Amino acid sequence: MGRGVAFFSGGKDGLYALYLAEREGIDVPYLLTLKTSIGLSPHWENFEALKVLADAVGKELLTFDMKEGSDALAEFIGSLGVDYLIAGDVYLEDHLGWVKLLAEKARVKSLEPLWGRNTRELAEEMLGADFEWAIIAVDREKLGREWLGYIFRSVDDLEDFLSANPHVDPVGEAGEFHTVVLEAPFFEERFGLEVKSVEESERYWWMKFRLVRK
Repeated sequence: MGRGVAFFSGGKDGLYALYLAEREGIDVPYLLTLKTSIGLSPHWENFEALKVLADAVGKELLTFDMKEGSDALAEFIGSLGVDYLIAGDVYLEDHLGWVKLLAEKARVKSLEPLWGRNTRELAEEMLGADFEWAIIAVDREKLGREWLGYIFRSVDDLEDFLSANPHVDPVGEAGEFHTVVLEAPFFEERFGLEVKSVEESERYWWMKFRLVRK
């Protein structure tokens, strides 16, 4: 099936896309984390946790500074000797288009295993596949800071969250919240979340944290 590189933030969507790609027989030796040039990224601010997760999955973690631009990113991806660029988009057309263009310039195929899925069904599917995740950032206009650290372990947790926040997409696809995965089928161990501090940016309430092996 070939080899791939997967976009990686430590969040559930990207890791579930990786999981599905590997189930299709694609060898994915690389995870790629982007340092954004537009605003603060709660994921990048917790880069040490990303290294822990990459190690848990057994992949090489690569980084790229988006200050270099998309063309340079495409050149970098093209230099990896892979056949696929894997991403976890669900319904954001603009980002899907960017990934497709990036893959075209890198002369690889784009693979979006989650694209077009019903997000409630997708969240339940991830939970059924033994994924567990916690909220590490919330959009201040869409969710209260009290939801920081909320853990999705079961469909009941999902139902409780959506009952309290019916306006929020079940997987946060519109940017309402960001996550970190604590448990997945390809982890050798489960992680706990140790919160160091709660921070405020122009857009987010977000946490500085470390992952603790359980």
